[in-house]
Amino acid sequence: MSIEQAIGATVLATGEGQHFEFLNHLATIKLEGEGRAMSVVEFLAPRGFGPPQHTHRDEDEVFFVLDGEVRFFTGGQETDAGTGGFAHLPHGEPHTFQVLSATARIATITASIAGEPRFDQMVSALGSPTTKAALPDPGYIDPAHVAEVCASYGIDIVGPPPSELDAK
Repeated sequence: MSIEQAIGATVLATGEGQHFEFLNHLATIKLEGEGRAMSVVEFLAPRGFGPPQHTHRDEDEVFFVLDGEVRFFTGGQETDAGTGGFAHLPHGEPHTFQVLSATARIATITASIAGEPRFDQMVSALGSPTTKAALPDPGYIDPAHVAEVCASYGIDIVGPPPSELDAK
């Protein structure tokens, strides 16, 4: 019997979780939001990666930078955070982020003011399941499809992704 079966808790080792090739990076769902007050997704992303500027209608996000350096954009401000860095991005506030280091690992915790969080469901809807816990090969991303799927999970695309970084 697993710990979760015994007491409802979840304990995962490094590298464990549901892996998805997600918008040209790796997303690992560590904790699904269904039946819970939060969801947890870990991302491994390459330098320059950043999602389009967006808002979450009902979900607050907390980011922990596990490894690397990330720039957060919100409220007209840009703030860099390295390993151990933290960011809280409230629902309704337009935001994005961008990986500044060669790669970065980020843990994202979402909690909803309107019931169960659904961020993890959006990740699995847009991603492709994989057993490989590594960055996928880059491929084409259809912005219209991304916006449509995101909107169905309470996330509205409100602007472009961050500008490309200079070669390093």
